[in-house]
Amino acid sequence: MSEHISKQFDADLEAIRSQVMGMAGLVEEQVRLAMQALASGDIEIIDKVMAQEATVNEMHVKLDDMCVHMIARRQPAATDLRMVMTVIKSVEDLESIGDKAYRICKRAKNIYDSGRLQVPRFHDLNHIADLALEMLSNALDSFARMDSATASEVIRADAQLDQEYSSLHRQLITVMMEDPRSITLILDILWVAKAIERIGDLAVNVAEHVIYLVKGQDIRHKTQAEVDAVALK
Repeated sequence: MSEHISKQFDADLEAIRSQVMGMAGLVEEQVRLAMQALASGDIEIIDKVMAQEATVNEMHVKLDDMCVHMIARRQPAATDLRMVMTVIKSVEDLESIGDKAYRICKRAKNIYDSGRLQVPRFHDLNHIADLALEMLSNALDSFARMDSATASEVIRADAQLDQEYSSLHRQLITVMMEDPRSITLILDILWVAKAIERIGDLAVNVAEHVIYLVKGQDIRHKTQAEVDAVALK
């Protein structure tokens, strides 16, 4: 009976992990499509991302429910409990990333509805989006493989994203000051840039959860050297 319970518990955990990766894949697609929508103003892409938001929200609720039932039924301890807690925290971050993609699409719709045919500084904006997406992809890979070293690299990459975001922010403020007619448009672009920067922060959160899962230590608010000391040992 004990062996049967153990096997069922492992099966339940694997089902949860599989659901998380499915949600993660959908959220990644949302972000990529949102940037395509911003580049093209394609209303079909915008509608698709907005429709996906409901699916992501449903997956979030379902995974939370699965985790709560897992804790109630199985009373997991040690690594298994850390896995469940990592899922609960990570899906919260993934839902937030999906929400950022949804809102980027809303900004894209505003821009193109106003008659603009080009997004200022889009190349730079797309560059920071690529950085954030790479961080997200690596964070999800670290979760799938329970790889704390890759998670540590995600945290390290956040400094570059922040630097690139700050540079773009200054450039956009300059554009707005030089041409007051652009204020409404630039405010939309500034919001998109901030949303992308936040996606990077949320990817860092996922990476921090992975290190906690694998190493059993909470490394939030630690320096990079302290993170590496835990993640790479």
